[in-house]
Amino acid sequence: MTQCELLAEQLDGTRQWTLKLLADLKGDDWTFQPGPGLGHALWLCGHVACSQHLLIHVRCLGAGVLDEAFTRHFPIGGPVKSAKDYSYPPVQTVLATMEEVHCKTLAAVRKMSDSLLAEPAFGGDGKPHPHYRDKCGVVAHCNRHEAFHAGQIATIRRLLGRSFLR
Repeated sequence: MTQCELLAEQLDGTRQWTLKLLADLKGDDWTFQPGPGLGHALWLCGHVACSQHLLIHVRCLGAGVLDEAFTRHFPIGGPVKSAKDYSYPPVQTVLATMEEVHCKTLAAVRKMSDSLLAEPAFGGDGKPHPHYRDKCGVVAHCNRHEAFHAGQIATIRRLLGRSFLR
């Protein structure tokens, strides 16, 4: 297995886990917030899609796959707005966008050469990023990032009374 194949497999494995956690959410479950300003499942899914777009397509490949009309709903940093106070895209739109970006991400990662993966990578400010130093690290960070948010979704599920998943 090549390095790019391993990275793609890890990204997809994490995505399959995320989707399993989301499978039985319904209605208001999607926008349940454990506390004011904390992420809800809808925001987390949109944010994960935006993160794959930014990390893989913009930082590694120099060309994004999402437009600002979608990404502006899921900014990095700051409190997450309540669905009562903000008009988010519908769940199906967010899930479809998440799937579309993920498919493009897997295809892009599978085509990455070892030399591309070894290239230096930087944060949005052009400075070294604390979580990675090269494009291979960016892809690995993208996977860790989704796994982190999958953990938040798992917590939301438990707070909603859903059973533990394995």
